[in-house]
Amino acid sequence: MSELRSNPSLFFGGEAAPYPSQESASALEGVRGRRTHGLRILHAGTTRPPAFYFLCAISRMKTDTDSRTNDTIIIDRVPEALTADRSLLIHSLVACATLGAFMATAATAGPIAPGHLLVTRSIYQGTASTVVVGQTLPGGGIAVADGTYPLVWENEGPDPSFGVTSPIFIDELTTAGAVVSTIAVSPDQLVTSFSSKSELGLNLSVEGTQLTFMGYRSAVNALDVSNSNTPGHVDASNPVQFSAQRVVAALDLSGNVVATPVNAYSGNNGRAAIEANGVYYTVGNAGNGSGTPPINIVNNTGVQIAVPGGIPDTTVVGVQRGNPGDANGFQFGFSVIDVGATADKSGKDDNFRGVAIFNNTLYATKGSGSNGVNTVYQVGAAGMLPTAAAASSTPISILPGFPTTLARNAGARFPFAVWFANANTVYVADEGDGKAANAGTDSKSGLQKWILAGNTWQLAYTLQNGLDLGVPYGVSNGPNGEVYPIGLSPSTDGLRNLAGTINGDGTVTLYAVTSTVSASVDQGADPNKLVAITDNVSFTTSAQAAAERFVTLKTAGYGEVLRGVALAGPFSVSPSMVLYNNIVGGHVEKLIVRNTTSMPLPGPIVVALDNLSPGVTLLNASGSTTHTPPLGSPYVVVPGTNGGLAPGAVAIAGLQFEDPIGTQPTYSVRVLNGTASP
Repeated sequence: MSELRSNPSLFFGGEAAPYPSQESASALEGVRGRRTHGLRILHAGTTRPPAFYFLCAISRMKTDTDSRTNDTIIIDRVPEALTADRSLLIHSLVACATLGAFMATAATAGPIAPGHLLVTRSIYQGTASTVVVGQTLPGGGIAVADGTYPLVWENEGPDPSFGVTSPIFIDELTTAGAVVSTIAVSPDQLVTSFSSKSELGLNLSVEGTQLTFMGYRSAVNALDVSNSNTPGHVDASNPVQFSAQRVVAALDLSGNVVATPVNAYSGNNGRAAIEANGVYYTVGNAGNGSGTPPINIVNNTGVQIAVPGGIPDTTVVGVQRGNPGDANGFQFGFSVIDVGATADKSGKDDNFRGVAIFNNTLYATKGSGSNGVNTVYQVGAAGMLPTAAAASSTPISILPGFPTTLARNAGARFPFAVWFANANTVYVADEGDGKAANAGTDSKSGLQKWILAGNTWQLAYTLQNGLDLGVPYGVSNGPNGEVYPIGLSPSTDGLRNLAGTINGDGTVTLYAVTSTVSASVDQGADPNKLVAITDNVSFTTSAQAAAERFVTLKTAGYGEVLRGVALAGPFSVSPSMVLYNNIVGGHVEKLIVRNTTSMPLPGPIVVALDNLSPGVTLLNASGSTTHTPPLGSPYVVVPGTNGGLAPGAVAIAGLQFEDPIGTQPTYSVRVLNGTASP
């Protein structure tokens, strides 16, 4: 059963596009940078050019500050019925005023909204005293720079394991990039290593109820934690000799974070995690020592299974390859001998960093390091997720058609994350090779689209327009006026983490975090961007997609990095206009529920209204929640959804309230599926 909670979104009619149209951009410009909900509204069945544009902008004074908040609703392509019937237009204008009053009360802070974006990020907290020039660093060597950002990373010269931990933040954004809320993850639960670009991948669970990411059990401003050992998995040759647990964290759709410490990925980092069937599937790398890797390091890498709230030791997934204790060829899962190469360094062929589940099949990516093959992998048999009991017999293989070039050889690629639009279309984020000289000329960095032809995947084209690859961009000043060195200005090199949504009109919109190149010693510490693009799934050539272009939704500031991106739940919810019905003595409203995922969702679909305002009754309630907290919330079963909801499909729930005149119903929406008795 999937569950999704939200306050009503601030738009009405039709379906919301992922970001404002060009026509709407000028209207939004005046309120950009404040809490703005400006969305393009598309009305199905309208093919003629827009007869007019309707803009309803409501300004209200916030109760907790002196600043003014603007909530903007844009309708373009007004339905033909509206332009033909003047009385309907008048009623719509009146409803806009009604909606303004509704928004003033309903648009308060609450659970994460359906269809919103979630982005993990971190802000550097170090000061000059975090590192002192001349001090001995944990990974060896003497510090050559103090802790001042951004020159602190020059310490990677004497200490290749150098890193500084920092706090984690999760931003809730509209799909237009406007910040709705920020969750500050307690450092007592977990932190990240600020410059580690492969960390904080964010993935929605198969059930659609939580999002997972990884970090460390450590204090903020600790050094070299990302290369520390983990308890019970100590490599005596690791120059970083202290131990720190890794952590799998789960964020539910009410904004709560639950942390599970694990002992996986000793000597390196856990990159990403995804939950399904009550377990976490995690990916990462292990080992930071010299010589032959110990057995308890080799079995500590690659794909692991962890139990939420369970013991810290995890289960390695993959058939054992080679012999324990061998310097080369001892792996769990994939081995380069599968592509006809000589056995590689033990434990490094399965240095994964991206993870995804589609059609009940687990996938992983490798795109860094000089060992193994940088490509896309299938973990286990199609349609069958690995289990702890069968982990040791689970094969890990390259998807047919994807690169088989050794990572150390010319022509190797750098895949980071994948997102499936359907069984025959997968998008791959490629981050580029990290070399400034190649950033503007590499034809395969960016967003690759792969199409299944028979049993073999083929690269159709790579989307790059709007990324401005290799073009330096400025970084905003710090909170105290700190100026980012112009000589370190970053350029976009490609893409890292990736999320997508099905739009229901034959297109998909993809959101990605960019990779960078710069003169910085550690490009993982560069301020990067969040970008979006819409692609027509049916396109198979770059010529067809020539007009498609990335837009920038957010740029990291001074001392800030963006990491993971995901959609909040498998649904989006679009409230209609709220009208008062004199006959029933209350307000009426429609909620448009859309499946934004690339998988069909089992029915029935249920909409529950949590925290319904006192004195208001949902007249057409199907019942009250008795099994899924919070209990006692009225709900309606969405008509026509007993058989489920196809990818991109919409269903409409009508709400009829009984409420006193002069009041407005307020509530938080919770969408569930797979049960008629929530």
